This record gives sequence, C-alpha cells and structure tokens, in this order.
Amino acid sequence: MKINGNNLNSQSFGSIYNNKAVLKGLEKISEHGASFIAGTSLAMASIVRPAAIALTPDVKKENKEYAITNSITSGLIKFAMVEAVALPVENAIKKIDKNPSEFLSKKTINTLKAGAKDLTKSNNYKFASQLLKLSTGLITAIPKSIMTVALIPVFMDFLFNKTSKNKIKTPQHENKYNNIFSNDFNTNNKTSFKGSLSNYTAKGIGKILNNDSFQKFAIKHSSNNQDIARNMTIATDALLSLSFAHRTFKNKEIASQRKKPLVYNNLISTGISISAGYGIDKIIKNSTKNITEKFAQIHKNNPKLGKYIDGINILRPTLIFAAVYYGIIPFISTYLAERAAEKTTKEKKQ
Repeated sequence: MKINGNNLNSQSFGSIYNNKAVLKGLEKISEHGASFIAGTSLAMASIVRPAAIALTPDVKKENKEYAITNSITSGLIKFAMVEAVALPVENAIKKIDKNPSEFLSKKTINTLKAGAKDLTKSNNYKFASQLLKLSTGLITAIPKSIMTVALIPVFMDFLFNKTSKNKIKTPQHENKYNNIFSNDFNTNNKTSFKGSLSNYTAKGIGKILNNDSFQKFAIKHSSNNQDIARNMTIATDALLSLSFAHRTFKNKEIASQRKKPLVYNNLISTGISISAGYGIDKIIKNSTKNITEKFAQIHKNNPKLGKYIDGINILRPTLIFAAVYYGIIPFISTYLAERAAEKTTKEKKQ
C-alpha cells in the first residue's frame, strides 16, 4: 500500500475507517478519556512495568520489590481515584452535551459555538469539555501520591510477605494499616453518582464553562486540541512524581535505605518519559496526519465525527506514553536509580 499525500488505499483501510467496533471505541474514549487513560495505566502498571523492573540487571532484590510494589499500588489507586472523580465529570458533560441550555447561559453557548451549527461540533466547546474531563487526573495527583506512599508498606506485606522494615507484623501494626483511611473511606457512607448528584455536578461544570476567563482560555487554545491529552498527561505525571518524592522521604514505614532508589526511579522515569514522549508523539502525530484527515473525509457528514477525532487524539498519546513509560523506561530508570542511590550514599559516608 502506498500513501501519497491525502490519498490512501480505501480498500485496504476501508474496514478500519468504517468498522463499527472501532468507531464505537473512539466515541467511548472521547466521552471517557480520563477513564481510558487510567485503565491503560492500570493494565501496564500491574503487568508490563513490574516485568521490566524484575528483568533489570544489577539491582538489589529489595529495591526491585519496592519499585514493583510502587508500580502496582500507584496503578490501582490512580484508577480508583480517577474513576471516583472522572465518572461524575464525564457523565455531567454528557448531560450538558444533550441539553446545553439547561446548564449554560445563552451568552456562553453563542460564544463557544463561534458560528458552528451545533455546540458539540464547536472546536471551542470540544476543547473546553475535554480539558475538564482530562483535568480530573491532575486534580487527583497529590491525593493519589499520598495514598500510594501510605499503602506501599501494606502492599509489600501482601505481595512479598514482608513488612517495610523486615519486622514481624504485630496485631497493632496490622490494625494501623487497616485504619489508615478508615475516616475517609467509611463503607457505610456510600455516594451515588446518579440522579440529583449528577445534576449538581453538571451545574458545577456549567458554572466553569460560563466563566469568561475559562472561555477565553478555551478559545485561545482550541486550535491545539489534538495536544491536550498529551499535555495533561505530562503535567499530571510531573506533579505526581514531585509529590511522591516528598511523601516518600517523610514516610517512616518505608525502610530508609530503600527511599532513595524508589524516589530516583520515579523521578528518572518521569523525566525520560516526558522528554522522549514529546518527541515520539510528534513523530507519530505527523506520520498519522494523513490517516486522520482521511478518516475525517470519510465521516465528514457524520455528527459524531468530532468525537471520533477526539478519541484518536486521546488514544495516540496514551498508548505512546504507556509503551514508553511502562515498557521501555523501567529498564533504564531502575538501573540508574540504583547507581544514583549508591553514589549519594558513598558521598554521604565520606
């Protein structure tokens, strides 16, 4: 198959462009972008990254165990927290999509439409709503890092049958872990994301969209909507790593000799993924530009075209960063973290 400009072999790609499962998947990714990103991260953090860490040579077994535990714990907590926040936001925006006049002022609708036939087809509104959906990951970054660090000792006990300081676990020690978040996660206080709460969330989202400053920001940056998923992912990862480092050094339940390798591993992983991810994403985006344009051409009369394109723009960077961050970087970061920790320890003794 040859690709010349915007000309593609329709017979070869027709089944992909018009495949119902593909179209439905892109639509769902557009509507639930934060959930898709969190779900992808969970799968990669639970399987791919631990395998990469385990295969890294010349690294102490204990440091590998901590790195693996951090990967699995952070993946689980990220998914749980993003779902707890993202789902209400995503469902609220779907309500606004169906009935914008109920939640948005007439002025806001006219401003964001900017001449488009329908609000949901406006680039300004698509950027604004997608920004709100994906920002849930950034909002939960610090709470996630706090919970991850607090639960690493618990998961160490579960995964490797040892406590963080290699002590025999006492009933008091066990009870302390069981009650870490008892005040915040009382099973008797269940919250429903349906009915009145969903309407309340939609009204809250509507107030943000009605804000003049937010509208100006959305209009100014709407032309870069294809980069929003990548940029939000990078911002979230950076905040997570900094918060994780701070909380790890303060946590008394993590063995002191394991803190530096754990923190260095996290910081190096994030640093490499951000620098490498930007370059790789740019290359992939340029190489798939023709495919995206062909996709838009085939579905130009489809009212869901905007969602399909948004889905592609979320899918591309998510898979790229997942492959780089969870599959490739752990080999490098785990090894470098070990060397960095050894070096700083020797310098401190001298």
